[in-house]
Amino acid sequence: MLFLFRWWERYRLGLILAILCLGGAWIFSRSQGVGLLEVFRFISGPAQTDAAKQKQLVDAQTVQLRQQMADLKSRNQTLQELLDQDSVQNKQAIAVQILGRSADNWWQQLTLSKGRTDGIDVGSVVFAPGGLVGRVTAVSQGTSRVLLISDPTSRIGVIVSRSRHMGILQGQSSTDAIVTFFDKDPDVKVGDAIVTSSLSRLFPPGLLVGKIKTLKLEQNYNPQATVELAVPISKLEWVTVYLNDQTASLQKTVPANP
Repeated sequence: MLFLFRWWERYRLGLILAILCLGGAWIFSRSQGVGLLEVFRFISGPAQTDAAKQKQLVDAQTVQLRQQMADLKSRNQTLQELLDQDSVQNKQAIAVQILGRSADNWWQQLTLSKGRTDGIDVGSVVFAPGGLVGRVTAVSQGTSRVLLISDPTSRIGVIVSRSRHMGILQGQSSTDAIVTFFDKDPDVKVGDAIVTSSLSRLFPPGLLVGKIKTLKLEQNYNPQATVELAVPISKLEWVTVYLNDQTASLQKTVPANP
């Protein structure tokens, strides 16, 4: 017993280390180093977590700034297109930002950021690059409300630019509208330009409204056609408002269909 005791006292540290090494090697081989990796992650985790969070924050801020710059560039381009129009340059119209519109009447009306103090009045014609948008139906000192041509209650006297056949255009709360022709057999085809008629009481003649998309001529009632509106009304952020005493300048010649 004395021999074993002395042997243990002499070699116990080396024996314990050997057992720990063998056990660690066995665990490493069985777990393929996962346990050691977890220990390393536990030790270095706080530093790595802080660095990763900082990088994610910087990346998110970079993406946000890029999106803001792209949006600002798009807004500036749209506004510049409006300001470059001859009618704006000649003080016949003013460029106005859309102040808002509600979800339940997105296709019916919009509110503008200018009003009577800027020369806008009830009946002012609202335009955008591409064609007709609507007309002002209510005005205060600093804001205006516009009835859109996409509103189902909106009815406009229109004419086929090529053949001069007339009809009534009614909004459908979408990018399309329906025109009902007065004649039973109108000369109309897909692609024809639709403009405001000289018989319209609300708009000057010759304003581009859209183009024929589909035909519904085989009807028991008056023939109809679907018109694709010329202006992307749902995406508008700025519009041009013509002052009432300048509406005569809106009479334009619409080019023939290609």
